[in-house]
Amino acid sequence: MEFKDYYQVMGLERSATPEDIKRTHRKLARKYHPDVSKEKDAEARFKELAEAYEVLKDPEKRAAYDQLGADYKAGQDFRPPPEWASSRRSSNASHSSSSWSRSGTFPEGQFGEHGADHSEFFESLFRGMGGGSHGGPRQHGQDMFDMHGQDQHAKIQISIEDSYNGATRTLQLRMPQESSDGRVQIQDRSIEFVIPKGIRAGQHIRLAAQGAPGMGKGSPGDLYLDVEFLPHPRYRAEGLDVYMDLPVSPWEMALGAEVEAPTPTGRVEVKIPSGSAAGRKLRVRGRGLPGKTAGDFYFVLKLVLPAADTASSKKAYEDMAAAFKSFDPRAALQDTGGQA
Repeated sequence: MEFKDYYQVMGLERSATPEDIKRTHRKLARKYHPDVSKEKDAEARFKELAEAYEVLKDPEKRAAYDQLGADYKAGQDFRPPPEWASSRRSSNASHSSSSWSRSGTFPEGQFGEHGADHSEFFESLFRGMGGGSHGGPRQHGQDMFDMHGQDQHAKIQISIEDSYNGATRTLQLRMPQESSDGRVQIQDRSIEFVIPKGIRAGQHIRLAAQGAPGMGKGSPGDLYLDVEFLPHPRYRAEGLDVYMDLPVSPWEMALGAEVEAPTPTGRVEVKIPSGSAAGRKLRVRGRGLPGKTAGDFYFVLKLVLPAADTASSKKAYEDMAAAFKSFDPRAALQDTGGQA
């Protein structure tokens, strides 16, 4: 059978809140109700929306669906994993004396008979859950299956100084959580974590058992914090190496100089060789991000010209122009036979 992306059906992101889901469903149900809609495929879309809403509005069904659907896209060939099927049979046996409501999403009489049928995909996943429970507590012996919780990812932005020094931070997240009575609910969580020294952009911090809760007796998944560096007014990192533009004057470039400049680990003396050009990189070994083998720190020379805003400064530029009358800064751009 084909995998159904219920978020795509409703035009929602996977991070949608219960309020988002409810509001979107109301809007689309009015648009595609077969009794009033003039859309070509209104009835089919209405049933599809009803099924998607039945899953996404129910915290337990949604959590189970999210775990299975993390690696699938709409239309892909799909079969439930064996542990799902076997546990569903167990759950069906425990419910054999009860009737499973198939009234769909809407109260009887509100929208007539439309939206009552479920797809094969829905039946294969959720029939054993008891369609009328809508996230209620699981009774003794009725665990649908045991499954490890889904690993989850969140992006975090840290400063370059955090990577140099290490840090402890607190993260605020909205995550599914299983309560003591078996309900899966969205709750606000505060997680304290450590930023290790030398971590680079693109790496992640693993927080064990802080992901989505497991189903049944399954253990929780892990939470991976994907690291990005905040923009810094001075420094930029490339892997373990760190770069900084170092402003220098024309005479410092031409004649050479020793200047003091900052790095994330303290100020250092930088020797500018005579005859340097803008863009030249001066390396300080081992002053990059820390690690088993520390990165290097690079000063990139940036030419800064004084303003010609006084009579004396203008005169200085005029004297320089006279002294370097034969110098042509655009010599490399001279025409070489019509080539661009």
